[in-house]
Amino acid sequence: MLRAILIGPPGSGKSSVGKALSRELSTSFADTDELIAEREGKSIPEIFSESGEPGFREIEKEVVLNALKSNYGVLALGGGSILIPEVREAIPASRAQVIFLRVGISNVLARIGAKGDRPLLSADPETQWRKIFEEREHIYEELATVEIATDNRKPFEVARDLVVRMGLSRA
Repeated sequence: MLRAILIGPPGSGKSSVGKALSRELSTSFADTDELIAEREGKSIPEIFSESGEPGFREIEKEVVLNALKSNYGVLALGGGSILIPEVREAIPASRAQVIFLRVGISNVLARIGAKGDRPLLSADPETQWRKIFEEREHIYEELATVEIATDNRKPFEVARDLVVRMGLSRA
């Protein structure tokens, strides 16, 4: 049973908090970006390079919609998946807690660094991240049942706080 869906901008900690939350809840975890890469046999940057953002979003739509119907306990969505109308409709229908991980730009820059594995942040990470967040923030807020800041916090600290705040148990 899907218990929690993590949403938020790139670098907010969806993957790391999701793993920690699944451990706290003794349940399974999946990251849709990892599911996409596994299904396609390519990295996210390779998919973007070959198919562009529209091609990636089409693949992402299929993977996310399938994952939302799955038996994962905790699911981390790619930051831009909420731009897909079908995904925005399916998230509340899942009846899971929707957790918006909020993060500030200084923490994001430290987290994303110069890895080069985030296609939408490759040229000017700070400017691009600010633009992406500005475009998506209202959608994250509308979908969220819980919002939590991840700035200067370890994933396990955020996860433990979430368990308490949401009244989730290990059962």
